[in-house]
Amino acid sequence: MVWTLGGLFVLSVLLLIISILKSNHVAKMEHNQIDVIHISTMKEINALQESIRNLELDIEVVMNEAGIQLSSEEKVFMREVLDLYKRNYSIESIAKQKQVPESEIEQRLAPFQKIKDEGRKVANEN
Repeated sequence: MVWTLGGLFVLSVLLLIISILKSNHVAKMEHNQIDVIHISTMKEINALQESIRNLELDIEVVMNEAGIQLSSEEKVFMREVLDLYKRNYSIESIAKQKQVPESEIEQRLAPFQKIKDEGRKVANEN
């Protein structure tokens, strides 16, 4: 009986050690998977940042070639106005929200409205 209890105790200790080793191995594999995901995410973030930088430089080049000089505040204002217009806000509501006269909003959006209207004319001619 003593030998049986001793054998069972030794067997339980061996099973405990094997269980600990396996859990450590699984934890290391999970850690490696997390590292791989982290690295791929960082690569994607870096690629997106590089794309954004390239777009900003392209915009600078186009603005310089077109002779347009806008301050950073004017760029932000124009971006916000164009965003609202693209989301189908009316010119009146954009002017009210930005607290500027409607004529200024119409003037700023004039180049974008021509392009939009021309596209509609071509689509409707068919």
